[in-house]
Amino acid sequence: MSDKKIRCAIYTRKSTEEGLEQEFNSLQAQREACEAYIKSQKHEHWTLLLTEYDDGGYSGGNMERPALKRLLQDVQNGLIDIIVVYKIDRLTRSLMDFSKIVEVLDKHNASFVSITQHFNTTTSMGRLTLNMLLSFAQFEREVTGERIRDKISASKKKGMWMGGKPPLGYYRKDKKIYPDEEKSALVRSIFEKYTELKSTTLLKDWLVEQGHNISVGNLNCILRNKAYIGLVGHKGTWYQGEHQGIIPTELFEQVETVMADNRINRQHYDPSKSLLAGKLYDDKDNAMSPSWSTGSGGKKYRYYVSQALIRKEPGKVGKVSKVSLPKLEQFIDNWFSVFLKDKSKIYPYVQQFSVNKQKEIIKRLSAYPITRDMEKSLIKRVKLHPNKIEIALHAEQVIELLNVIYENREMNMLKPEKLKNETTYTETYRIGTVANGAKVIVGQFIQSTKQSNKELIKILNQAYAWHQDILDGKTTQEITNREKVCVQYVRRILNLSFLSPKIVRSILNGTQPVDCTLKKLLSIRTPDWHEQEQILGE
Repeated sequence: MSDKKIRCAIYTRKSTEEGLEQEFNSLQAQREACEAYIKSQKHEHWTLLLTEYDDGGYSGGNMERPALKRLLQDVQNGLIDIIVVYKIDRLTRSLMDFSKIVEVLDKHNASFVSITQHFNTTTSMGRLTLNMLLSFAQFEREVTGERIRDKISASKKKGMWMGGKPPLGYYRKDKKIYPDEEKSALVRSIFEKYTELKSTTLLKDWLVEQGHNISVGNLNCILRNKAYIGLVGHKGTWYQGEHQGIIPTELFEQVETVMADNRINRQHYDPSKSLLAGKLYDDKDNAMSPSWSTGSGGKKYRYYVSQALIRKEPGKVGKVSKVSLPKLEQFIDNWFSVFLKDKSKIYPYVQQFSVNKQKEIIKRLSAYPITRDMEKSLIKRVKLHPNKIEIALHAEQVIELLNVIYENREMNMLKPEKLKNETTYTETYRIGTVANGAKVIVGQFIQSTKQSNKELIKILNQAYAWHQDILDGKTTQEITNREKVCVQYVRRILNLSFLSPKIVRSILNGTQPVDCTLKKLLSIRTPDWHEQEQILGE
């Protein structure tokens, strides 16, 4: 054993990256001292391994350090006999972490040496002394942390801004924050518009139109941040700050009230009661979940939204990522009404019955009122494509419904193990987009109802009035000056005076497609009336 070489690995660490760029830094100083010590133990057959284990800019409070992980892995692989460090706290400042390291060393017959403290973990006395030293090192670290936390708390109680990224609308200078004139105006418009729209989703859409892309999550943070009324927060408590508020307290309180009302409304809404909850998928097989938002006047808008869209995974989002919940569920309700009256669809289920039973079931089906609960039990899966919908039904549950109709009894919900077969039906439809970005289904199973759009009618009247102005010899610049709007807006609205008469008539009568919005009308570039009608689905 005395002739066996003792393989020694040097480990160095520095908490910060400051000074590491110097030609001779702290890590190199530690290494030189350790190399000299290893040479002094040449008579004990100590030999230096050339592999370097240096962690520059890493805290000793945890073991999440790349060089330390490589070091311990090499110990486990039997490549190292002794770890040599300048001081114990270079290896770790945590007693718990140190016990884990010692456990690895013991398990693989390796040891640990600190050259300035003369500790060796191969002896019981060395371990006792090391544990005591590390206990004090950890105590010092915890006390330092407490002092820092106490300083931050005391400073915030005095209203001081203690670092970090300033909120939107402020800039940082000399360790303080000051209002940014341009961005402060944006923040004020966010608060004011929210009290009008009462929905962060609609607020986000409005901001996008204004050229600002702020996520719903960030909008919620902005609207709840009391820094905008001149306060500084610390652990849930707010103190009067040194900085100037940019939002009036009254406006901030109005926003708080609206958000509180929305939270109450959300608690009363149970998504699990939606007809297709857990059963709806988009064309890329992403589950679509019930969601909702509140618009102006407190009106609720309900949707089915793709989970890929919710998780912000644009590469996985299908072509139908957000659809109007009421319209889709109305489509399914109407589909079932037609399904029950369609003998060609019902016959495959009743052919096992006697002829008399088949006749009686078919007769009763024409007037049978199917409920939402029944529909939910029949549906196995619904899949949305851009131009078709696939509705898969549990065949055994359909047969149970037919027996219920014949026997005039309550319907039993069959257990999953009994639902072995399914039948899929495909229906075509058209998907349209409405102003809030959601999709709506337009097809034979959606009953068309008149929906007069006063805003569209007003815009059309404006377009024809400006068109007459042009015929009377006025220029677009004269119209712009009179109406106090930009030239581009006048030109875009004038384009609407060239719409197909059929489209104009449907808007005036309130029978235009449900997805006929101003944005879609303005997107039409072709002068061909037939092509215009095809774009709008007229």
